[in-house]
Amino acid sequence: MKEKILTADWILSSPELPPLKNGAIVIKGSKIEDLGPQKEILSRYPHYQILNFKNKLLFPGLVNAHTHVPMSILRGIAEDLPLMTWLTKYIFPVESHLKREWVYWGTKLSLIEMIRSGITLFCDMYLFEPEVIRATEEAGLKALLGEGLFDFPSPGYGPLERGLALTEELLKAFERHSKIKIAVSPHTLYTCSPDTIKKCLKLSHKYGAPLHIHLAENKEELEEIGKKYKKRPVELLDSLGGLQENLLAVHCVKLSPEEVELLGKKGVKIAHCPESNLKLGSGIAPLPEMLSVGLVVGLGTDGPASNNDLDLFSEMKTATLIHKGLREDPTIVTAKEVFFMATEWGARALFFNDTGKLLPGYRADIAFLDLQHLPLQPDYNPLALLVYSAKAGYVSDLMVDGEFIMRNYHLLSIKEELVRERIHEIKEEILHILRKNFSPSLDK
Repeated sequence: MKEKILTADWILSSPELPPLKNGAIVIKGSKIEDLGPQKEILSRYPHYQILNFKNKLLFPGLVNAHTHVPMSILRGIAEDLPLMTWLTKYIFPVESHLKREWVYWGTKLSLIEMIRSGITLFCDMYLFEPEVIRATEEAGLKALLGEGLFDFPSPGYGPLERGLALTEELLKAFERHSKIKIAVSPHTLYTCSPDTIKKCLKLSHKYGAPLHIHLAENKEELEEIGKKYKKRPVELLDSLGGLQENLLAVHCVKLSPEEVELLGKKGVKIAHCPESNLKLGSGIAPLPEMLSVGLVVGLGTDGPASNNDLDLFSEMKTATLIHKGLREDPTIVTAKEVFFMATEWGARALFFNDTGKLLPGYRADIAFLDLQHLPLQPDYNPLALLVYSAKAGYVSDLMVDGEFIMRNYHLLSIKEELVRERIHEIKEEILHILRKNFSPSLDK
């Protein structure tokens, strides 16, 4: 039945609205039709199917604004290292052996983790991205996806020109898709030359597509770009015409006050990944300043090989706590602001403007927090529970476009045991490659 009413103990429709006690959501097809107190809604729609969710808090599905989902297969192979060492000495060499099927099953593993974390929309940049798309479509999630583009040959597509051609093929194929959008995704300014960035911008403009890039992530990037181009990363991208409203800039840790202002004026979207930045020792992005100039900031986990999880509840808590402690001000980044980042602002950053709120006219992308978990009691403050107390695994049900993809903790769109078996086989393949090619550095 396409028309249904969901009743619950609590509904948090948006951070800007008070939580609704004993509320009900009306869903017609893929969209929310109405919202209000249970008695009013039930009397207004007497012929709709009623689904009762006692001891549940309904909230907008979370948005992971930046990740590399297939990298779950590389989780734990290199730890406690600076970004450039981690990337160039371990990740890039292993990725040179990457296989299409590894990407597919690594994506499946990450999708399971994200579904159980209440995520309905995510943004990915990686290799063999058609396999990410295939797995995401099968799982029923929404995503902004793009093949990572580099100056050097990629195991996914070979030379750069083929990568650009693949990106254009995907832009054409998914132009009107209801759940999948395609981004043009140059990796960074230190792996992509100005000429490559210009080609990416041209493709982005041609299709009105987002441009997705890592930017100003750490001091090594500033030093490398400064040495090579005599500019800071933001300055270089601006000189190429890259600072604009369709830009999703990831990390933005090393920004001057003037650069924050410039990004705000240009309408750039930001993906803030605090836990990955902390783990890699990259630093802490100036989030309070970003918010003060009105930047649209989403919250991302980054990849599961550098975080090492896809838990957006943890990310919300970290995002608010680090700034409270760093600035010695408990009001500087609030629970309300980080929940905006994980829902509505994250959706806007990914150019999905019809999700992120549980209000009439928005897509029915809904997560269900199980309040029977003892750390979620008592339930005085639903917003505080979501940001400061909830954890991955506390979500019992998940809905995308009005259809359940998880019910009572049971995944409906992915065979979990099959994924577990395939990941074990892939782990053995990767271990064989590591022992054969990288064993001297494996234990360092």
